Amino acid sequence: MSSVHIIADSTCDLSPEQIARYGIEIIPLYVTLNDSSYQDGIEIKAEDIFRHVAEGGDLPKTAAVPVDTYIQRFAAALREHDTVICLTIGSKFSSCFQNARIAAEDEPRVVVVDSANLSTGFGHVVLQAALKAEEGLSHTEIAEYLQQEIIPKVDASFIVDRLDYLHKGGRCSTVAALGANMLKLKPCIAVENGEMRVVKKYRGNFISCVTQYVNDRLGEGISPREDLIFITHTRAEQGAVGAAEDVIRKKGVFASVVETVAGCTVSSHCGPNTLGVLFIRK
Repeated sequence: MSSVHIIADSTCDLSPEQIARYGIEIIPLYVTLNDSSYQDGIEIKAEDIFRHVAEGGDLPKTAAVPVDTYIQRFAAALREHDTVICLTIGSKFSSCFQNARIAAEDEPRVVVVDSANLSTGFGHVVLQAALKAEEGLSHTEIAEYLQQEIIPKVDASFIVDRLDYLHKGGRCSTVAALGANMLKLKPCIAVENGEMRVVKKYRGNFISCVTQYVNDRLGEGISPREDLIFITHTRAEQGAVGAAEDVIRKKGVFASVVETVAGCTVSSHCGPNTLGVLFIRK
C-alpha cells in the first residue's frame, strides 16, 4: 500500500505517459454538446468540438466533477492507499475545488488543493505533488509545499490564433473580434491570480507570432526553473509547435521540453491553433 495517492481532474492536460509514470488518477469533467453530456477525454475529444462548431453548432458547456463522484473516488482510493491529495483546476474557473472540498470535509486522510491554474499550468502542480509523494512527504506536507513554493510561481499563458471561439463564448465583442481579425492580431492570454486576462497582442501570421510570444515569455528578467517546460496546444499547426520548440531549445535552459495536446476545456474557450508555453519560475 502506497502512502499518498494523487487525484487530479482532466483539465491538467498531462500526457498519458506522465499519468502512467506517476500513477495519477484522472477524474473527467463533463462536456455538454447537443443536450448530451460526455466525459472529457473519454467520451469526447477536442476534435469533436472543433468539428461541431465548424458545422455551425454552438460551443459546448463544461460541468465540474460532482460531489458524489469525488466521494466515490476518495472512498475507493482509501481502500488501496493511506492518504489522498486531490488537485483541481483553479477555483475561479470551475466549482471542482468546492465540490472536492465538500466531499472531503469529514475525511482527514484527504486533502484538496486549488491549483489556481488550468491546463499544464495545473499539470505542473500535479507533477510536483507526485514527485514529493515519491520523496515520502505526507499529503498535508505536499499540500503546504505546493501552496507556498509551486502554485504562486507557475507561469501559464497561451497565444490564440482565432477569436471566433472567444467571441462565441462571450469573452470578446463582435467589434473587437472583427477589428482584431482585420489587423491579424493574436492575443496572448495569461493566468494571473487564478484568472485569465489578455496581457499582449501580436500581429502577423501565427508562426511568427508564436516565435515572438515564446521569446517574450522567456525573455530578460524571467528566471525559470530548469527542469521542465510544456508546449501545450489545441491541435496547432506543426510549424507553430516547431517554432515554439526552436526558441526554447535555443535558450538552452530546460532539461525537458514536453509537448501535450489540450483537452476539451481549453479547446472550448480558445479554439483550434492555440498554443502555450507553461513553466515554473524560480
